Amino acid sequence: MRCARRTGSRVFERPNGSGDRALLVALDFGRGNGAEHAEEIGALAVSAGAQVVGSVGGRRARPDPALFAGRGKVDEIAAQRVETRADLVIFDHALSGVQQRNLEQKLECRVVDRATLILDIFAQRARSAEGKLQVELAQLKHMSTRLVGGWTHLERQKGGIGLRGPGETQLETDRRLIAQRVKFLHSRLARVEKSRAVQSRTRRRAAVRTVALVGYTNAGKSTLFNRLTGARAYAADQLFATLDTTLRRMYAAGAETIVVSDTVGFIRDLPHDLVAAFRATLSEAADAELLLHVIDAAAPNRDEQTAAVDAVLADLGAAAVPQIRVLNKCDLADLPTGVESDSCGNISSARVSATTGAGCEELRAALGARFAAAPLPEHATEAIGGPVEA
Repeated sequence: MRCARRTGSRVFERPNGSGDRALLVALDFGRGNGAEHAEEIGALAVSAGAQVVGSVGGRRARPDPALFAGRGKVDEIAAQRVETRADLVIFDHALSGVQQRNLEQKLECRVVDRATLILDIFAQRARSAEGKLQVELAQLKHMSTRLVGGWTHLERQKGGIGLRGPGETQLETDRRLIAQRVKFLHSRLARVEKSRAVQSRTRRRAAVRTVALVGYTNAGKSTLFNRLTGARAYAADQLFATLDTTLRRMYAAGAETIVVSDTVGFIRDLPHDLVAAFRATLSEAADAELLLHVIDAAAPNRDEQTAAVDAVLADLGAAAVPQIRVLNKCDLADLPTGVESDSCGNISSARVSATTGAGCEELRAALGARFAAAPLPEHATEAIGGPVEA
Protein backbone atom coordinates (compact mmCIF):
# COMPACT_ATOMS: atom_id res chain seq x y z
CA MET A 1 0.00 0.00 0.00
CA ARG A 2 1.30 3.44 -0.88
CA CYS A 3 0.34 6.68 0.81
CA ALA A 4 0.24 9.96 -1.04
CA ARG A 5 -0.06 13.65 -0.25
CA ARG A 6 -0.64 16.45 -2.73
CA THR A 7 1.65 19.47 -2.53
CA GLY A 8 0.83 22.13 -5.09
CA SER A 9 0.29 20.40 -8.41
CA ARG A 10 2.34 17.29 -7.64
CA VAL A 11 1.46 14.19 -5.65
CA PHE A 12 4.37 12.90 -3.59
CA GLU A 13 4.21 9.25 -2.58
CA ARG A 14 5.88 7.46 0.29
CA PRO A 15 6.02 3.70 0.91
CA ASN A 16 4.06 2.15 3.75
CA GLY A 17 3.35 5.45 5.48
CA SER A 18 6.88 5.65 6.92
CA GLY A 19 9.44 8.44 7.00
CA ASP A 20 9.94 11.89 8.51
CA ARG A 21 7.33 14.56 7.89
CA ALA A 22 9.19 17.16 5.82
CA LEU A 23 8.41 20.79 5.00
CA LEU A 24 10.16 21.99 1.83
CA VAL A 25 11.62 25.46 1.27
CA ALA A 26 12.52 26.50 -2.29
CA LEU A 27 13.23 30.19 -2.84
CA ASP A 28 13.62 31.94 -6.19
CA PHE A 29 16.62 34.26 -6.41
CA GLY A 30 15.54 35.88 -9.66
CA ARG A 31 16.04 32.95 -12.05
CA GLY A 32 12.32 32.34 -12.56
CA ASN A 33 12.59 28.54 -12.21
CA GLY A 34 11.15 28.13 -8.72
CA ALA A 35 8.42 25.69 -9.81
CA GLU A 36 10.86 23.23 -11.41
CA HIS A 37 13.21 23.44 -8.43
CA ALA A 38 10.32 22.82 -6.01
CA GLU A 39 9.36 19.72 -8.02
CA GLU A 40 12.92 18.40 -7.89
CA ILE A 41 13.48 18.93 -4.17
CA GLY A 42 10.15 17.19 -3.57
CA ALA A 43 11.30 14.19 -5.60
CA LEU A 44 14.61 14.15 -3.71
CA ALA A 45 12.80 14.23 -0.36
CA VAL A 46 10.59 11.30 -1.38
CA SER A 47 13.65 9.39 -2.62
CA ALA A 48 15.18 9.87 0.83
CA GLY A 49 12.07 8.34 2.42
CA ALA A 50 10.41 11.52 3.69
CA GLN A 51 6.71 12.36 3.69
CA VAL A 52 6.27 15.81 2.18
CA VAL A 53 3.60 17.68 4.15
CA GLY A 54 3.95 21.14 2.62
CA SER A 55 6.17 23.63 0.85
CA VAL A 56 7.13 27.27 1.20
CA GLY A 57 8.23 29.47 -1.69
CA GLY A 58 9.19 33.07 -2.14
CA ARG A 59 11.51 35.47 -3.90
CA ARG A 60 14.63 37.17 -2.60
CA ALA A 61 17.36 39.24 -4.15
CA ARG A 62 20.09 37.48 -2.16
CA PRO A 63 20.40 35.06 0.79
CA ASP A 64 20.35 36.43 4.32
CA PRO A 65 23.77 35.88 5.96
CA ALA A 66 22.30 34.70 9.26
CA LEU A 67 19.04 32.92 8.38
CA PHE A 68 19.31 32.53 4.59
CA ALA A 69 15.58 33.25 4.13
CA GLY A 70 15.19 36.42 6.20
CA ARG A 71 13.35 36.85 9.49
CA GLY A 72 9.87 37.33 8.04
CA LYS A 73 10.11 34.26 5.83
CA VAL A 74 11.55 32.20 8.69
CA ASP A 75 8.56 33.18 10.85
CA GLU A 76 6.28 31.99 8.02
CA ILE A 77 8.19 28.69 7.78
CA ALA A 78 7.97 28.23 11.56
CA ALA A 79 4.21 28.79 11.55
CA GLN A 80 3.68 26.30 8.73
CA ARG A 81 5.95 23.78 10.41
CA VAL A 82 3.78 23.88 13.53
CA GLU A 83 0.59 23.68 11.45
CA THR A 84 1.79 20.66 9.44
CA ARG A 85 3.56 19.03 12.42
CA ALA A 86 6.69 18.62 10.30
CA ASP A 87 9.68 16.82 11.84
CA LEU A 88 12.24 18.58 9.68
CA VAL A 89 12.60 21.40 7.17
CA ILE A 90 14.45 20.75 3.91
CA PHE A 91 15.99 23.71 2.05
CA ASP A 92 16.61 23.39 -1.70
CA HIS A 93 19.78 25.40 -1.21
CA ALA A 94 23.26 25.12 0.27
CA LEU A 95 23.31 26.38 3.86
CA SER A 96 26.37 27.35 5.84
CA GLY A 97 26.93 25.80 9.26
CA VAL A 98 25.95 29.07 10.96
CA GLN A 99 22.76 29.41 8.92
CA GLN A 100 21.76 25.82 9.67
CA ARG A 101 22.36 26.27 13.40
CA ASN A 102 20.40 29.55 13.51
CA LEU A 103 17.51 28.04 11.56
CA GLU A 104 17.31 25.01 13.85
CA GLN A 105 17.11 27.32 16.86
CA LYS A 106 14.36 29.43 15.26
CA LEU A 107 12.34 26.55 13.82
CA GLU A 108 12.92 24.19 16.75
CA CYS A 109 13.45 21.19 14.48
CA ARG A 110 16.06 19.60 12.27
CA VAL A 111 17.09 21.57 9.19
CA VAL A 112 18.58 19.80 6.16
CA ASP A 113 20.06 21.50 3.12
CA ARG A 114 20.22 20.19 -0.44
CA ALA A 115 23.75 18.78 -0.18
CA THR A 116 22.99 16.88 3.03
CA LEU A 117 19.81 15.45 1.49
CA ILE A 118 21.66 14.17 -1.60
CA LEU A 119 24.38 12.65 0.59
CA ASP A 120 21.69 10.88 2.64
CA ILE A 121 20.15 9.38 -0.50
CA PHE A 122 23.56 8.16 -1.64
CA ALA A 123 24.19 6.62 1.79
CA GLN A 124 20.91 4.69 1.55
CA ARG A 125 21.53 3.47 -2.01
CA ALA A 126 25.22 2.52 -1.82
CA ARG A 127 25.57 -1.25 -2.17
CA SER A 128 29.15 -2.01 -3.19
CA ALA A 129 32.10 -1.64 -0.84
CA GLU A 130 33.52 1.05 -3.12
CA GLY A 131 30.26 3.00 -3.15
CA LYS A 132 30.02 2.93 0.64
CA LEU A 133 33.60 4.20 0.96
CA GLN A 134 32.90 7.03 -1.47
CA VAL A 135 29.73 8.12 0.32
CA GLU A 136 31.37 7.99 3.74
CA LEU A 137 34.26 10.13 2.48
CA ALA A 138 31.86 12.75 1.09
CA GLN A 139 29.82 12.78 4.30
CA LEU A 140 32.90 13.22 6.50
CA LYS A 141 34.19 16.12 4.39
CA HIS A 142 30.77 17.74 4.53
CA MET A 143 30.51 17.16 8.28
CA SER A 144 33.95 18.60 9.01
CA THR A 145 32.78 22.09 7.97
CA ARG A 146 29.88 21.97 10.46
CA LEU A 147 31.47 20.62 13.63
CA VAL A 148 31.41 23.93 15.46
CA GLY A 149 27.61 23.98 15.49
CA GLY A 150 27.33 20.75 17.43
CA TRP A 151 29.48 21.77 20.40
CA THR A 152 28.44 25.38 21.12
CA HIS A 153 27.27 24.37 24.61
CA LEU A 154 30.81 23.21 25.45
CA GLU A 155 32.82 26.11 24.06
CA ARG A 156 35.18 27.88 26.49
CA GLN A 157 33.75 31.12 27.76
CA LYS A 158 35.35 33.86 29.84
CA GLY A 159 34.45 34.05 33.52
CA GLY A 160 31.99 32.12 35.62
CA ILE A 161 32.51 28.95 37.57
CA GLY A 162 31.25 25.95 35.64
CA LEU A 163 31.37 27.75 32.29
CA ARG A 164 34.90 26.71 31.36
CA GLY A 165 33.91 23.68 29.28
CA PRO A 166 36.15 21.40 27.20
CA GLY A 167 34.55 22.53 23.94
CA GLU A 168 37.74 23.39 22.07
CA THR A 169 39.38 20.14 23.13
CA GLN A 170 36.38 18.14 21.97
CA LEU A 171 36.32 19.95 18.62
CA GLU A 172 40.02 19.30 18.13
CA THR A 173 39.49 15.62 18.95
CA ASP A 174 36.61 15.33 16.49
CA ARG A 175 38.58 17.06 13.74
CA ARG A 176 41.57 14.78 14.33
CA LEU A 177 39.44 11.63 14.23
CA ILE A 178 37.69 12.76 11.06
CA ALA A 179 41.01 13.67 9.45
CA GLN A 180 42.40 10.20 10.27
CA ARG A 181 39.34 8.49 8.80
CA VAL A 182 39.45 10.69 5.67
CA LYS A 183 43.11 9.80 5.16
CA PHE A 184 42.28 6.10 5.47
CA LEU A 185 39.39 6.36 3.00
CA HIS A 186 41.59 8.23 0.51
CA SER A 187 44.15 5.43 0.66
CA ARG A 188 41.48 2.76 0.10
CA LEU A 189 39.96 4.65 -2.84
CA ALA A 190 43.42 5.26 -4.32
CA ARG A 191 43.84 1.48 -4.58
CA VAL A 192 40.43 1.24 -6.26
CA GLU A 193 41.42 3.96 -8.73
CA LYS A 194 44.67 2.13 -9.52
CA SER A 195 42.70 -1.07 -10.15
CA ARG A 196 40.35 0.78 -12.50
CA ALA A 197 43.32 2.23 -14.37
CA VAL A 198 44.74 -1.28 -14.88
CA GLN A 199 41.36 -2.52 -16.18
CA SER A 200 41.14 0.46 -18.53
CA ARG A 201 44.61 -0.23 -19.96
CA THR A 202 43.68 -3.88 -20.42
CA ARG A 203 40.58 -2.92 -22.41
CA ARG A 204 42.62 -0.57 -24.59
CA ARG A 205 45.21 -3.28 -25.32
CA ALA A 206 42.42 -5.66 -26.27
CA ALA A 207 41.06 -3.07 -28.74
CA VAL A 208 37.76 -2.82 -26.83
CA ARG A 209 35.71 0.27 -27.70
CA THR A 210 34.22 1.92 -24.61
CA VAL A 211 30.94 3.83 -24.45
CA ALA A 212 29.67 5.50 -21.25
CA LEU A 213 26.07 6.45 -20.51
CA VAL A 214 25.86 9.80 -18.72
CA GLY A 215 22.98 12.11 -17.95
CA TYR A 216 20.75 13.72 -15.40
CA THR A 217 19.39 11.48 -12.69
CA ASN A 218 16.21 9.60 -13.66
CA ALA A 219 16.72 10.35 -17.37
CA GLY A 220 16.45 6.62 -18.16
CA LYS A 221 20.12 5.63 -18.43
CA SER A 222 19.76 2.23 -16.75
CA THR A 223 16.69 1.35 -18.82
CA LEU A 224 18.57 2.24 -22.03
CA PHE A 225 21.61 0.33 -20.75
CA ASN A 226 19.49 -2.80 -20.26
CA ARG A 227 17.90 -2.35 -23.69
CA LEU A 228 21.27 -2.06 -25.49
CA THR A 229 23.17 -4.76 -23.60
CA GLY A 230 20.49 -7.20 -22.48
CA ALA A 231 21.59 -6.70 -18.87
CA ARG A 232 19.27 -6.64 -15.89
CA ALA A 233 20.67 -3.65 -14.05
CA TYR A 234 18.35 -2.12 -11.47
CA ALA A 235 16.17 0.56 -13.07
CA ALA A 236 13.41 2.50 -11.31
CA ASP A 237 11.47 5.75 -11.67
CA GLN A 238 13.37 7.43 -8.85
CA LEU A 239 16.33 9.73 -8.39
CA PHE A 240 19.76 8.09 -8.05
CA ALA A 241 18.58 4.52 -8.60
CA THR A 242 22.10 3.74 -9.88
CA LEU A 243 25.21 4.45 -7.80
CA ASP A 244 27.63 1.70 -8.80
CA THR A 245 29.07 1.63 -12.31
CA THR A 246 28.06 -1.46 -14.32
CA LEU A 247 29.86 -2.62 -17.49
CA ARG A 248 28.37 -4.93 -20.12
CA ARG A 249 29.21 -5.87 -23.69
CA MET A 250 26.89 -4.62 -26.42
CA TYR A 251 26.45 -6.65 -29.57
CA ALA A 252 26.29 -4.78 -32.88
CA ALA A 253 26.56 -6.56 -36.21
CA GLY A 254 29.87 -5.93 -37.99
CA ALA A 255 31.30 -3.90 -35.11
CA GLU A 256 34.33 -4.26 -32.91
CA THR A 257 33.88 -5.29 -29.27
CA ILE A 258 31.90 -2.54 -27.54
CA VAL A 259 31.65 -2.27 -23.75
CA VAL A 260 28.97 0.05 -22.35
CA SER A 261 29.14 1.46 -18.81
CA ASP A 262 26.15 2.72 -16.82
CA THR A 263 27.21 5.52 -14.46
CA VAL A 264 25.68 7.42 -11.57
CA GLY A 265 23.30 10.19 -12.59
CA PHE A 266 24.16 13.86 -12.23
CA ILE A 267 21.99 16.59 -10.74
CA ARG A 268 21.92 20.35 -10.41
CA ASP A 269 24.21 21.66 -7.64
CA LEU A 270 25.76 18.25 -7.02
CA PRO A 271 27.88 18.57 -3.85
CA HIS A 272 31.55 19.07 -4.71
CA ASP A 273 32.59 16.63 -1.98
CA LEU A 274 30.43 13.99 -3.64
CA VAL A 275 31.95 14.61 -7.08
CA ALA A 276 35.43 14.38 -5.59
CA ALA A 277 34.64 11.17 -3.70
CA PHE A 278 33.08 9.52 -6.76
CA ARG A 279 35.87 10.64 -9.09
CA ALA A 280 37.19 7.08 -9.45
CA THR A 281 33.74 5.82 -10.42
CA LEU A 282 33.03 8.74 -12.72
CA SER A 283 36.41 8.28 -14.42
CA GLU A 284 34.62 5.73 -16.63
CA ALA A 285 33.11 8.74 -18.41
CA ALA A 286 36.42 10.57 -18.79
CA ASP A 287 38.19 7.44 -20.11
CA ALA A 288 35.45 6.45 -22.56
CA GLU A 289 35.82 6.87 -26.32
CA LEU A 290 32.22 8.01 -26.66
CA LEU A 291 29.57 9.40 -24.32
CA LEU A 292 25.87 8.76 -24.75
CA HIS A 293 24.36 11.79 -23.03
CA VAL A 294 20.85 10.59 -22.13
CA ILE A 295 18.34 13.45 -21.86
CA ASP A 296 14.79 13.28 -20.56
CA ALA A 297 12.87 14.59 -23.56
CA ALA A 298 9.71 14.99 -21.46
CA ALA A 299 11.34 17.15 -18.76
CA PRO A 300 10.17 20.79 -18.92
CA ASN A 301 13.64 22.02 -17.88
CA ARG A 302 15.68 19.61 -20.01
CA ASP A 303 17.97 22.42 -21.24
CA GLU A 304 18.91 23.25 -17.65
CA GLN A 305 19.47 19.56 -16.90
CA THR A 306 21.67 19.21 -20.00
CA ALA A 307 23.75 22.21 -18.94
CA ALA A 308 24.16 20.75 -15.42
CA VAL A 309 25.49 17.46 -16.86
CA ASP A 310 27.90 19.29 -19.17
CA ALA A 311 29.20 21.28 -16.18
CA VAL A 312 29.96 18.11 -14.20
CA LEU A 313 31.61 16.50 -17.24
CA ALA A 314 33.84 19.56 -17.59
CA ASP A 315 34.75 19.28 -13.90
CA LEU A 316 35.73 15.64 -14.48
CA GLY A 317 37.88 16.49 -17.49
CA ALA A 318 35.50 14.75 -19.90
CA ALA A 319 34.32 17.81 -21.82
CA ALA A 320 36.43 16.87 -24.86
CA VAL A 321 35.11 13.29 -25.11
CA PRO A 322 32.91 12.88 -28.23
CA GLN A 323 29.26 12.95 -27.28
CA ILE A 324 25.98 11.77 -28.75
CA ARG A 325 22.86 13.32 -27.27
CA VAL A 326 20.11 10.74 -26.84
CA LEU A 327 16.65 12.16 -26.27
CA ASN A 328 14.90 9.48 -24.24
CA LYS A 329 11.20 9.11 -23.32
CA CYS A 330 10.15 10.30 -26.77
CA ASP A 331 6.87 8.44 -26.31
CA LEU A 332 6.02 10.81 -23.44
CA ALA A 333 7.20 13.89 -25.34
CA ASP A 334 5.37 12.85 -28.53
CA LEU A 335 8.57 13.01 -30.61
CA PRO A 336 9.41 10.76 -33.59
CA THR A 337 12.23 8.29 -33.00
CA GLY A 338 15.33 8.10 -35.18
CA VAL A 339 18.96 9.13 -35.48
CA GLU A 340 20.64 12.15 -37.04
CA SER A 341 24.15 12.37 -38.49
CA ASP A 342 26.57 15.23 -38.97
CA SER A 343 28.23 16.30 -42.23
CA CYS A 344 30.85 13.56 -41.83
CA GLY A 345 28.22 10.85 -41.55
CA ASN A 346 28.76 10.24 -37.83
CA ILE A 347 25.71 9.98 -35.60
CA SER A 348 25.24 13.21 -33.62
CA SER A 349 21.90 12.69 -31.89
CA ALA A 350 19.17 10.10 -31.42
CA ARG A 351 15.56 10.03 -30.29
CA VAL A 352 14.48 6.85 -28.52
CA SER A 353 12.15 5.37 -25.94
CA ALA A 354 14.14 3.00 -23.76
CA THR A 355 10.95 1.71 -22.12
CA THR A 356 9.21 0.66 -25.35
CA GLY A 357 12.43 0.03 -27.31
CA ALA A 358 11.46 2.39 -30.12
CA GLY A 359 14.54 3.79 -31.85
CA CYS A 360 16.97 1.65 -29.82
CA GLU A 361 17.84 -0.68 -32.69
CA GLU A 362 18.60 2.32 -34.90
CA LEU A 363 20.89 3.63 -32.16
CA ARG A 364 22.59 0.24 -31.87
CA ALA A 365 23.11 0.08 -35.65
CA ALA A 366 24.54 3.61 -35.66
CA LEU A 367 26.99 2.71 -32.88
CA GLY A 368 27.95 -0.43 -34.81
CA ALA A 369 28.65 1.67 -37.89
CA ARG A 370 30.74 4.11 -35.85
CA PHE A 371 32.88 1.29 -34.46
CA ALA A 372 32.80 -0.94 -37.54
CA ALA A 373 35.35 -3.72 -37.54
CA ALA A 374 38.08 -3.43 -40.14
CA PRO A 375 37.57 -5.84 -43.08
CA LEU A 376 39.87 -8.84 -43.24
CA PRO A 377 42.81 -8.40 -45.64
CA GLU A 378 42.62 -10.32 -48.92
CA HIS A 379 45.35 -12.82 -47.98
CA ALA A 380 43.45 -13.63 -44.77
CA THR A 381 40.31 -14.34 -46.80
CA GLU A 382 42.27 -16.71 -49.05
CA ALA A 383 43.75 -18.44 -46.01
CA ILE A 384 40.29 -19.04 -44.65
CA GLY A 385 39.21 -20.65 -47.88
CA GLY A 386 39.06 -17.97 -50.52
CA PRO A 387 36.06 -16.86 -52.48
CA VAL A 388 33.43 -19.44 -53.34
CA GLU A 389 32.78 -19.82 -57.07
CA ALA A 390 29.41 -20.72 -58.43
